[in-house]
Amino acid sequence: MLNHIRPWRNIDRRESRQIMVGDVPVGGDAPISVQTMTNTVTTDIPGTIAQVLACAEAGADIVRISVPDQDSSKALKEIVAESPVPIVADIHFHYKRGIEAAEAGAACLRINPGNIGDEVRVKEVIKAARDHGCSIRIGVNAGSLEKHLLEKYGEPCPDAMVESGLDHIKILQDNDFHEFKISCKASDVFLAAAAYQQLAEQTDAPIHLGITEAGGLTSGTIKSAIGLGNLLWMGIGDTIRVSLSADPVEEVKVGYEILKSLGLRHRGVNIISCPSCARQGFDVIRTVEILEERLEHIKTPMSLSIIGCVVNGPGEALMTDVGFTGGGAGSGMVYLAGKQSHKMDNDRMIEHIVEQVEKKAAEIDAAEALDAAE
Repeated sequence: MLNHIRPWRNIDRRESRQIMVGDVPVGGDAPISVQTMTNTVTTDIPGTIAQVLACAEAGADIVRISVPDQDSSKALKEIVAESPVPIVADIHFHYKRGIEAAEAGAACLRINPGNIGDEVRVKEVIKAARDHGCSIRIGVNAGSLEKHLLEKYGEPCPDAMVESGLDHIKILQDNDFHEFKISCKASDVFLAAAAYQQLAEQTDAPIHLGITEAGGLTSGTIKSAIGLGNLLWMGIGDTIRVSLSADPVEEVKVGYEILKSLGLRHRGVNIISCPSCARQGFDVIRTVEILEERLEHIKTPMSLSIIGCVVNGPGEALMTDVGFTGGGAGSGMVYLAGKQSHKMDNDRMIEHIVEQVEKKAAEIDAAEALDAAE
């Protein structure tokens, strides 16, 4: 993949210690992992497994599943057995669900300080996590802070959220448990960003980023891109979850797009395309729609430029693995590895680009395999 690194593009990630969520490292120098959460009823075992598999195919490194009752704990064991990625059990209100989830094979337990119960109950969850090799995520949420913190601060605020998180870090550390990460989510972008910045200065624990309850696919994507994007740009964040009122697969896709836009993670084809105008030599919008669907199966990181005319087309193509720039008389120019290669008729262009991308992906994969063997 063409990769033009410039000093002004570097992001210095915050130093954090590393933990394991199943076989996925989180923190330290590990890649920023992408998470999502199922929205099926957990006791619908076939439906939940199908959604986990779809999310994993889309690139999810970790999948979270809600465990609201004992029947869900029992279902979790079957789901974990079929999952190709580590499963995080989402625990609220009843600490016994955390114990049951650990016994069922969850790789991580997400507990909410605001509703999990007193320190005695938290200690029992810690013991279960230690006994079964689970990590823990302390999941602070502005919408469910502890009563005493709301009384102290008057409303959800960064100080209250960070104090909640640090109090629970202390409980884990006092019990000699250090395999934990932490989040401090809010639906308000400013509140979440301020809390995360403050938290990042006060702990070396891996940080799970999220703008909670961000909204639908379009509005939630924008809020998440602004909130998570700014924090990631500052080097904060070791794993992310985009919260959308949408198919969890869409959360995974948006998560990767955010990371790809910052050069922090690369997976699949990054399509660079123009919005189109009267100068376009072909239907750019429809072409990109088709190519996004046709190239979904490509997991190899690479870049593709689809530009309607010669104003910006040649320049963009110089920086991509494969490119197509619209011209005149029903044809355009194909670029390979940043160089002009050959002309192609518009009516054959889509099939030809798919072939070129697949060929390039195979070359990259073969080269990486050879390097690994050596």
